[in-house]
Amino acid sequence: MIAIKLKKAFDKYYEAPIEVWKQFAELCDEVHFEKKEVIKEANKRENYGYFILEGAVGLFVWNENNQICLDLLIENNFFADELSLASGNPSPIGIVALEKSTVLRMTKSNMDKLRQTPMGALLFSVGDQQALIEKQEKQIELMTQTAEKRYAQLLQNKPELIQRFSQKDIASYLGVSAQSLSRIRRQIK
Repeated sequence: MIAIKLKKAFDKYYEAPIEVWKQFAELCDEVHFEKKEVIKEANKRENYGYFILEGAVGLFVWNENNQICLDLLIENNFFADELSLASGNPSPIGIVALEKSTVLRMTKSNMDKLRQTPMGALLFSVGDQQALIEKQEKQIELMTQTAEKRYAQLLQNKPELIQRFSQKDIASYLGVSAQSLSRIRRQIK
């Protein structure tokens, strides 16, 4: 069951055999987080990679007194503080469960073991490349599109995010204030 979920989530990038995902799942622990529970503290080192089985998480950084949302994720998504994982150093990214969540958690040492296998190296390479593409696309959108356009695209492409996350988190994710998001929502209706 878990291997099938992993496979389905990753098949859009690369279709690996189910046996690979069974091996992957065996290296993970299933962990549970309550709503608003911290999964990874800011300014700490990341020791895990995750996959959401149920629930939702957000990746955040603090800027003075404001929490800025870097990403919002729901079921069937992989996530981690990739900056810390890649560098081996603490990073300002914090990860919080935004709903009661069940996730698979894999230690960095197990990820490193997988990276030593040919299929593991391929899957991590594809995953890393896809993560880079998605982050650059978001960065380009933030720098070249209006907030109204970004909200309209989110509404069209990921309406489940708008339904499941607070207006404050959606606003931060879009790079606007909550008041601006309220104005944008009124205009679009």
